[in-house]
Amino acid sequence: MCYPFRHRIYTAAIAGLSPGPAPNAQNPQAAHFTYRPMLNPFATPAAGLKGPGATSTARVLALTALDAHGDDSLVVVPRPDAITLFGLAEDELLDDDTAGLFIPGNLDAALAYLETELAIREKSGVSQGRRLLLVADCAQEAERITALLTHHPDAVFAVLLGHWTGDQATIDDEGLVEAPPAVASNFPSHLPAMSRTEARDRLMKVLDRHKGTRKPPSRRRSTSRRG
Repeated sequence: MCYPFRHRIYTAAIAGLSPGPAPNAQNPQAAHFTYRPMLNPFATPAAGLKGPGATSTARVLALTALDAHGDDSLVVVPRPDAITLFGLAEDELLDDDTAGLFIPGNLDAALAYLETELAIREKSGVSQGRRLLLVADCAQEAERITALLTHHPDAVFAVLLGHWTGDQATIDDEGLVEAPPAVASNFPSHLPAMSRTEARDRLMKVLDRHKGTRKPPSRRRSTSRRG
């Protein structure tokens, strides 16, 4: 139970592919073991999500980016979406030492940050900066987000809820995935649910594990990616 999030994912994936011993009756935790498939939040420039299971999938993608790709990426989640996805309070995680995670006040502020950061990179010739991942309800900003993704390929990515105008994967309330060909290869056929309570717990564990072990990513200038 103390495994890091990604180690639990790997263990679960292996368990799902090979037979294992019968559960130990003296270990009640075995009955609560859940399978978390590996997802790549950077597999496609924009992962549009809809359906009853969309929010749960967004949680998993955001946590995967933070935990498995925290050394070379920055996850940007507007405050309203951080509240929806992780149950954060309005004044929670306001400090600047949260490695790999940036929570601006709203979507407009998030997009302004991304636009400024990417413009600075372009002007200074930086080509190997941290990958930027926006996780948000796209609201009325689909056109603005599309422009960012189009003009900065391989630098910015997005996990988008709401009325996204591009391709979307539909996740139903049982976790079954239906998606067009351009998106289908990025998802397994079935995704387990992740509640806001579980997501918050995992988020805090990931941030606590990273705290003090790395230099916080700059919010104002590019940070080189590490190989």
